[in-house]
Amino acid sequence: MEGRPITLSIDRIQTSAPPEAGNSVLQIWGRSPLHGHVRISGAKNAALVVLAGALLCPEHCRLRNVPSLVDVARMGQILSALGVKIQQNGDVWDIDASDISHSQAPYELVSQLRASFFAIGPLLARLGDVRIPLPGGCAIGARPVDLHVRGLQAMGADVQIHHGVVHASIPGVDRRLKGACIYLDYPSVGATETLMMAATLADGETRIENAAQEPEVVDLANFCRSMGAKIQGAGTKTIIISGVRRLHETDYSIVPDRIEAGTFLVAGAIAHSEISMSPVVPDHLGATIAKLRDIGSRVVRESHDCLRIIPGENRATDIETLPYPGFPTDMQAQFMALLTVSEGNSTISETVFENRLRHVAELQRMGADIRLKGNIAVIRGVPFLSGAPVMATDLRASAALVLAALAADGMTTIQGLQHLDRGYENLTEKMQKLGAKLERVPVEVNAQPEAESSASALK
Repeated sequence: MEGRPITLSIDRIQTSAPPEAGNSVLQIWGRSPLHGHVRISGAKNAALVVLAGALLCPEHCRLRNVPSLVDVARMGQILSALGVKIQQNGDVWDIDASDISHSQAPYELVSQLRASFFAIGPLLARLGDVRIPLPGGCAIGARPVDLHVRGLQAMGADVQIHHGVVHASIPGVDRRLKGACIYLDYPSVGATETLMMAATLADGETRIENAAQEPEVVDLANFCRSMGAKIQGAGTKTIIISGVRRLHETDYSIVPDRIEAGTFLVAGAIAHSEISMSPVVPDHLGATIAKLRDIGSRVVRESHDCLRIIPGENRATDIETLPYPGFPTDMQAQFMALLTVSEGNSTISETVFENRLRHVAELQRMGADIRLKGNIAVIRGVPFLSGAPVMATDLRASAALVLAALAADGMTTIQGLQHLDRGYENLTEKMQKLGAKLERVPVEVNAQPEAESSASALK
C-alpha cells in the first residue's frame, strides 16, 4: 500500500475537442421522417468512473462496451500518465494498474476533465497519499467537492486544503482508511462514487447514508464487486461497504447509456417517427418514459433490452429535474426542444444545476416561444421551428439543438461540436442511418462562426 505521493492537477473544464470538432459544423435539414433501429453505446458517466475505479486493482482488468468519446479518451490519457498500461481494441479496454506509484498526471490533461477528480478516492485508498487541486465550476453550474472531503475525513484521512490544492493522506503504519458512517447532505453522485471506491479497501465497514441512487453508481458497485469488493445496497439510499485488503482481476461490461437512449426516444417523438433502440435497461428510463407518455407517445418494450417509440400528437407537460429516480437533469434540454413544438403551455424547473438553461436563447433563435424566470422556463408550443445558425453551450444542449433541428423548417447549422463529441458516440452516423438529413461540414479555422457574429450584433 505504500508509495510515493501522486499529485493530480485539475481546474476548470476546458473542452478541447478533436481538430475535426473544432473545425466543423453540423448541418441538419429538418422535417424528415426517421425509421429503423439504433444501437445504444456504453454509458459515458459509468465508463468514466469505472475507469477511475480500475486504479483500485493491482491486477489486469478488461472493460467492455466502453464508448468512444472525447471524455473517455481523456480519462484514458490520465490513467496512462499515472503509469497505467492500457490496450484498446474497439470498445474493449485492457487495463493494468499494477504500477501507479511513479507518475504524475499532467495538468494539461486533468484540467480538461472534471471526472478526473474522482481518482482521489481510489488513489488515496491504494497509495495512502494524493494531491489534487480543487475543481472549478463548469458551464452548467458549480459542483463543489466538500462532500467528498468530509467523507474522506470521516474515514480517517488527513485532508488539508492550501492555495486551492487538496492534500489527502492516511496516517498510521498500514496507511489504510478506516470504515465510518457517512451522511451526505445531498445525494451527490460524485461524492457517493468517490467514497464508495475509497471504502472498498478500508479497514472495517463504511455506511453511506443519503447516497445517490443513479444507475451509474450501481454500475460502479457491480464493477467493484466483480473485483472482489463487498458492497451492498447500491441503488438505494444506504450503501454498506465492508473493506477488503486487495481486489483481483475482472472482465466487466459497461451498462448502456440511458441518456443516449432517452435522446433517441425524444428524437422519435419530435420527428413523429417510430424507431427502436437497443441495448437499453428499461428500468433506468422510468422518468423519461413516463414524461414521453404524458406528452403523447407510447414506448413499448420489444424485448428485455429493446424499446420502440410510437409517437402521438405532442402535448404540453410540466417537468422538474431531480436526483434519480426523479427526472434526470441530463434530459432536461432534450425535452425542452420537444416541448417547443408540443401543443399548450409547459414549464420546466431546473433544480439540480443553477446554470443549465443556456440553450434557451439558441432555441429562441429557431422560433421557440420560451420565457425564463430564474431556473424556470415557461414554454408555449409553436407549430414548427425554423432552421437557423446556433451554438451549442454544453453537452446536453448540443443534443437538444440536434433534436430541435429535426423538427425545424429548412437548414440548421450547429457549432460548438466539441460538446457533442464529449458524450455522444457517432451521433451523426447513427442519425443518418435512421434517415435524418444531416452532415458534418468542415469550416475554415479562422472564419468567424455565423451564430457568434449574429449574437455579437445583438449586443
